[in-house]
Amino acid sequence: MIRTRMGVMSGMVVLTIGLASCATVSQMASSGPAAGFTRLFNGRDLSGWRGRPGGGGVFSPYTEANFTAEERRTKQAEWNTDRDKHWSVDVARGEIVSDGHGVHLATERPYGDFEFRVDWMLTQPCGDSGIYLRSYPQVQLWDPACPTAQQHGANRGSGGLWNNNPDNPGRWPLVVADNPIGQWNSMAIKMVGQRVWVTLNGREVVVGQVLNNFFDRAQPLLPQGSIELQTHGSEARFRNVFVREIPEAEGRALLRSVGAAGD
Repeated sequence: MIRTRMGVMSGMVVLTIGLASCATVSQMASSGPAAGFTRLFNGRDLSGWRGRPGGGGVFSPYTEANFTAEERRTKQAEWNTDRDKHWSVDVARGEIVSDGHGVHLATERPYGDFEFRVDWMLTQPCGDSGIYLRSYPQVQLWDPACPTAQQHGANRGSGGLWNNNPDNPGRWPLVVADNPIGQWNSMAIKMVGQRVWVTLNGREVVVGQVLNNFFDRAQPLLPQGSIELQTHGSEARFRNVFVREIPEAEGRALLRSVGAAGD
């Protein structure tokens, strides 16, 4: 989650749940990709992923797009060094692990219209994370039971487009579909143009809503960008990470399904 008022919520006691309770033998088994999907995580290392500034701040994709080639090489080397401090792979479990600090983990390859599938788990009460789409915030992941995050809408559940304008549809998920902290959640995200569909644990939570441009509300989103796993102060784990590019005809059909063919 990105908030306009930065800072760590005071008075929150973070209780760590033992990893023995966070995964079972059946959970450790990595499913194969469905037809048309590419595996983004090989279970061994972070090949195909780069660091990108995140944590408590934000970094505009427009700034990155304007880098010279030399600036891009220099910055990316710095970001990848930070990535390696805060992101790791639990090879025994086949999971990507964030300690909640440092840069986000972003795909090296940019994507336009896509379907992204991932299992995610927050291991601590009041945990917080998210998934950035084309480097724009964000599909929100958090703890609906967290008392200190109720004022920000945590009780409404994960999967919403939290950084949308407060009065815009999609900011809040349609239903609370989260599993309890320490259990895995399965998420599917489709993005076509500026519109987003989110399914969490088999339930639709966002249907064809526009993702607002956090960096400049007056501009449309860039047509391509990275998919990012966010850091936000607490451990988060990810597995079974897949993507497929949505072909033009399918994208048009999705837009028509929500009356947005002209987007």
